[in-house]
Amino acid sequence: MPGVDELLARRAMDESPELRLLFHRLNNQLGIILAHAELLEAKATTDEVVRSRAAQVVASALEAMSTVKEIRRHTAEKINEL
Repeated sequence: MPGVDELLARRAMDESPELRLLFHRLNNQLGIILAHAELLEAKATTDEVVRSRAAQVVASALEAMSTVKEIRRHTAEKINEL
């Protein structure tokens, strides 16, 4: 399978299936991180430090998922320009 750098260097139409797979894998990984951080946050009711750190992980995972959506949108716009 080609690397991420190679995929990003290709023309948009050539990379579409591979990028879709990469986005899918990334979203799956972020979903797992988010789920575990939310569980940790919920269970850390008596430890404010752990709860705060878990909340930071939750916020970061959500931000990363939003970034993935933006990259997908940007990629789609580039494809439409061709």
